[in-house]
Amino acid sequence: MTTELVARAAARLTWVRSRMTLLADVRAHLTTTQPFAGHRIGMSLHLEPKTAVLLETLAAGGAEIVATGNHGSTQDDVVAFLREQGMTIFGTRDDTLEQHHANVAAVVAAKPDILLDNGADIVAGIIASGKAGQIVGGTEETTSGGYRLRDEMAGQVPFPVIVINDSPLKAIGENKHAVGQSVVESFMRITNLMVPGRRFVVAGYGWCGRGVAHYLRALGGKVAVVEVDELKAFEAALDGYRVANILDLAGWGDVFITATGHPQILGTEFFEMVADNAILMNCGHFPWEIDVPALRSFATSTTEIDIAIERFDLPGNRQVTLIAEGRMMNLAGREPRGNSIESMDLGFLLQVLSLERVATAATTLEPGAQPVPDTINRDIARRMLATMKADL
Repeated sequence: MTTELVARAAARLTWVRSRMTLLADVRAHLTTTQPFAGHRIGMSLHLEPKTAVLLETLAAGGAEIVATGNHGSTQDDVVAFLREQGMTIFGTRDDTLEQHHANVAAVVAAKPDILLDNGADIVAGIIASGKAGQIVGGTEETTSGGYRLRDEMAGQVPFPVIVINDSPLKAIGENKHAVGQSVVESFMRITNLMVPGRRFVVAGYGWCGRGVAHYLRALGGKVAVVEVDELKAFEAALDGYRVANILDLAGWGDVFITATGHPQILGTEFFEMVADNAILMNCGHFPWEIDVPALRSFATSTTEIDIAIERFDLPGNRQVTLIAEGRMMNLAGREPRGNSIESMDLGFLLQVLSLERVATAATTLEPGAQPVPDTINRDIARRMLATMKADL
């Protein structure tokens, strides 16, 4: 079975690798310069084919890799392939949340000195273990992880962490356009329902929420936005979306999509008011934006329709449908694809060059969470424009 998994991943990677030209160029450079030689990179990130190309690139630069995926999004064939390449990889697609936490602890126990984090789970583990002194620095991929570093762990992180999500390149290329596209595509693929004419409520008008709303409307959806930040709500209104409170929209929406990075956006009060036959989905990193435990307590019965669709019977003779157990549905749902290859080529180049800066010049960086250096943003923008055959 392992041999079959490796062969399947290898075939998939042939296509993905051929379309990630930015990483191909930097991989050739790193093979010569070896900036990660002598470093062990500890990683928690969705383990899928595009991520495998990222890890190949870091390994080409001399890194030893110890990694785990995120809960519910790990692809077993990719894990088998990476282990075949000599990397230490923890996790399977069927891991429980408890096992996922054990996988993160195993990465921490392996004593990495550079971190590539997604949701700040490894940083939190390092801080809790008292091993922060061994860390040179790292990167954080997500909005949710950035919140944790700046709020929950404020003043506790003595090493630099470059927040990739702070980059305008990631915001525009990956969050708005790639997440927007993949969430809408995943909704259609998982549910087999049409977008045109359907009423969608997008909670959160950050870059991911903007993208989801944009692609839904482009395909004919009727879109409303929920946003607590006055400036973002103002922007959404001027962009032509209906803007209202989540409870005011509970009876209007057919599909509710959370994209905020914050917990319990859809909770018991919402479940008491939500329209019959509504569909609930989350595209934020943590599976907490929809309060699934509260939904299970509130429901009178549940029925698993398939691997990514669960129906809940509610009081008042109503039903709602939950997609992918409230996890990131474009990566944890059925036949996950995630963001487009080109967008992750750009996003992972941000990761590689930021990690290179950490490995070679950590003392020039401030402790704690910080944005991607402007020189890196502009370098990658020029490279991406060249691949698009666009002239400045």
